[in-house]
Amino acid sequence: MDQNAPAMLCQKKHLSIPRLSYRLFRLFFFFLLTGICFFPGRPLKAQEKFVPAPAKLITSFPFTMFTGGVILVKAGLGGFPDSLNFILDTGSGGISLDSATVTRLKLLTQASDKTILGIAGIRQVRFIYNESLHLPGLTVDSLNFHVNDYDILSSVYGEKVDGIIGYSFFSRYIVKIDYDSLRIYVFSKGPFKYPKGGHLLKPVIASLPIQTATVKDAESVTSRFYFDTGAGLCTLLSSDFVSDSSLLDPRKKSFATQAQGLGGKANMRLTTIRELRLGPYRFRKVPAYIFDDDYNVTSYPNLGGLLGNDILRRFNVTLNYDRREIFLLPNSHYRDQFDYSYTGLGIYWEEGEIRVGDIMHDSPAEKAGLKLDDIVIAVNSNFSNNIQMYKNILQTTGEKVTIIIKRNGGLQQMTLRVKSIL
Repeated sequence: MDQNAPAMLCQKKHLSIPRLSYRLFRLFFFFLLTGICFFPGRPLKAQEKFVPAPAKLITSFPFTMFTGGVILVKAGLGGFPDSLNFILDTGSGGISLDSATVTRLKLLTQASDKTILGIAGIRQVRFIYNESLHLPGLTVDSLNFHVNDYDILSSVYGEKVDGIIGYSFFSRYIVKIDYDSLRIYVFSKGPFKYPKGGHLLKPVIASLPIQTATVKDAESVTSRFYFDTGAGLCTLLSSDFVSDSSLLDPRKKSFATQAQGLGGKANMRLTTIRELRLGPYRFRKVPAYIFDDDYNVTSYPNLGGLLGNDILRRFNVTLNYDRREIFLLPNSHYRDQFDYSYTGLGIYWEEGEIRVGDIMHDSPAEKAGLKLDDIVIAVNSNFSNNIQMYKNILQTTGEKVTIIIKRNGGLQQMTLRVKSIL
């Protein structure tokens, strides 16, 4: 072997190193640009995708349904042993407690710059922060309750209303309202399989769900409406919306009445519209309340009004705020007749008695001789002193209803003929 051979080999090896490094660098750079990486001993895998856990049932519990479909549930507060009454209300942008309940429980409140808006006015509210709500089988922590006066709601329904459960609850879970079984089902968030035979709505949900629907009378008008389980009526329309859209047949009759809500009472007109269409579902001859929305609670012109629970109770409703979905499944109440009765009479529960609180001019109640502050003792021989039963009896259109009242210490009997708004 040539003595210079080792030196030559070393020289060739030394000269080849930069070329090899340059080629490896180009190869690495190519893989880097194309997103390909090789790891010795590991096979290539597609990028793993996170799959959320499916929704699971957490609990279920019963509810009571008042006239108009309004939902009342029992729940506890913090460390207090007594059960309280809450209205389940998609028309509430938070969660709240009645001021009288707050006083009774000696809860400390804090001032705030927040206001709430109702059909009868605007109110600045105080808060109770970081409190917990105990539903059957479920505790909801870290809730901020605003405080409001719900005395008018207690008077309307004949039971103490201690608060309203709204967005603060619905936004944390999937909630199914089953009007057939009168039960609430609460699920964790996640992929959820809706049953067959219904329809999936895709509302806008900020704090209150807003759904597109079509109302038809003299004109057909498509607008957006609040989806409001706390309203015990079919639909509530602002007079500006009705006027600007020329919705109603000008020959149609309307009847003077009052409705109750946050802030108190508001004067309204009661009539019907020919049709209401929600998704694929159509309802005909639908009762409608129309009012001068002085506080713009219906957010006109962005919205036309609200859809209440006398429409929504005709479905088993699943509220999935996380996915911006509301699922409607027609139930056994779907074909129930609407309440077309008109008496012009407002009765309220006050300190264990049922009193006359409203008498509309030229109404069946006024013609029957009823007066403000009359105490209702019985309706059609029903002496139960149950305001819900009395209201149900007074919904029988065309019938003569016998009412026994107490006035000035004596008993009197009145006969009232229930009128129809059709």
